[in-house]
Amino acid sequence: MGSLGRVRNVVRQEMIARQLDQHLPPHPVRVLDVGAGQGSQSIRLARAGHDVDAVEPDADMRAAFQAALATERREVQDRVTLHNGRIGELAPITGGETYDAVLLLGVLMYLRASEPAVAELAAHVAAGGLLAVASRTPTSAVWRPAARQDWRAALDALDEHDAAQRDGRDMRYVNEIGTQARTDDIAALAAHAANFGLSLENWYGVRIAVDMNEVDPEPPQDPRELAALLDVEERLGATDPYRQLAQLAHLVLRKDNPGPRSTG
Repeated sequence: MGSLGRVRNVVRQEMIARQLDQHLPPHPVRVLDVGAGQGSQSIRLARAGHDVDAVEPDADMRAAFQAALATERREVQDRVTLHNGRIGELAPITGGETYDAVLLLGVLMYLRASEPAVAELAAHVAAGGLLAVASRTPTSAVWRPAARQDWRAALDALDEHDAAQRDGRDMRYVNEIGTQARTDDIAALAAHAANFGLSLENWYGVRIAVDMNEVDPEPPQDPRELAALLDVEERLGATDPYRQLAQLAHLVLRKDNPGPRSTG
């Protein structure tokens, strides 16, 4: 089944989907999914009737995306256009068009800085539309090794957290596959987005209880058990203080929609 079928990815994709659904309109809209990976969210949104421009730089990911899309009904396939591209180089793909929803889910932590990405993405959000961003927070980078009782790693994370605050920079960490990454402070990220007319509508935690130890098993086979797990994660992810401990923070930012101007 691979890592995509493990409980952490199942929870991640389901939580992102549920949380997005609370903010998307009930009618079909245009979506730009940047860093679309294997297409989990793009394909789900296309099934719901939305038209999706998906952008992914990795050839293997695009191949997995195409393979998954090929199993869908023709009308779903027709709603998705997959592009070879990346954040920082969106203009040739989009032609400068705007979208009702722009997604950057699990990409921001691998970029050198958040500000240029937010600026570029904000320009592609239509008035009244949303930008959804999922990133890692300093709290999660410290809490994860502590929750797993990896005490040396937790001390290292705490030291790095303190150094980042002292130096006025983003906290750095190494993810599960050994890749260097960085965190984003939620308040700072929202404040920067506000410079481009984006207001924080809500934020959610993604993956809380399922990340408490190193083992990433398959999801429960009992449908009732799986449903209960997902419902617990959803409620934890929407509630303080539990959402603060999530492995990802999912921010939904809304583009200002200026009303009609008075001519009087």
